[in-house]
Amino acid sequence: MFNPFQGLGDLKKMRDQAMAIQRELQKEEIFVDKHGVKVKISGDQKIISIQVNGKSDNDVKDAVNEAIKKSQEVAAKKLQSMGGGLGGLLGGGK
Repeated sequence: MFNPFQGLGDLKKMRDQAMAIQRELQKEEIFVDKHGVKVKISGDQKIISIQVNGKSDNDVKDAVNEAIKKSQEVAAKKLQSMGGGLGGLLGGGK
């Protein structure tokens, strides 16, 4: 017998998995040291720190984080226009 609610359970499972992956990515840290510039970024693409020639620059860090956030919003809108995207599935509306 066909269960029309089976898909809802599958969507919830996929959403839960995506949220778990996102939490894991938030814990990851990537470090790059190139040409006197040191950058530490989380796995979910948030700048943790930037140092240029040994000096910390929080203004640059904040600007880069804002640029990344805006680029993610643009990507989410593009995905949404392509058939709903993953925004609702991943809790993007929160």
